[in-house]
Amino acid sequence: MTPQQFRKSALSLPDTVESEHMGHPDFRVGGKIFASLGAPSTDWGMVKLTPEQQQTFCGADSDVFQPCNGAWGRQGCTNVKLTAARTTVVRSALQLALENAAASQPRKKSIVTASLAKRPGKSEKSGQSE
Repeated sequence: MTPQQFRKSALSLPDTVESEHMGHPDFRVGGKIFASLGAPSTDWGMVKLTPEQQQTFCGADSDVFQPCNGAWGRQGCTNVKLTAARTTVVRSALQLALENAAASQPRKKSIVTASLAKRPGKSEKSGQSE
């Protein structure tokens, strides 16, 4: 597989757009990166899998799929050695990565104001109703 074939496969998936992050191309759905090209070098791609999916792909073909270094790899980010990869297998990994990104919801911080924290009828010392 070539980088151009990886790009073509990623862009053929629904709602995918190409962008750039940290000096290399990435592929996004709903603004979320699910794959990239060119890191750690031009012969590599990356797909964001779940750790379980990563284990399956790496176990089936360790010459092609390898966990990324560090925390990213432990979270499922998986390097793809393009020169050793078969298009059909990489397309399956890209599809899963897209589905993972599309399914994830943005995390919203819960804001608790002072007025909510101090409800009428609560004792400030014990937190119990009076």
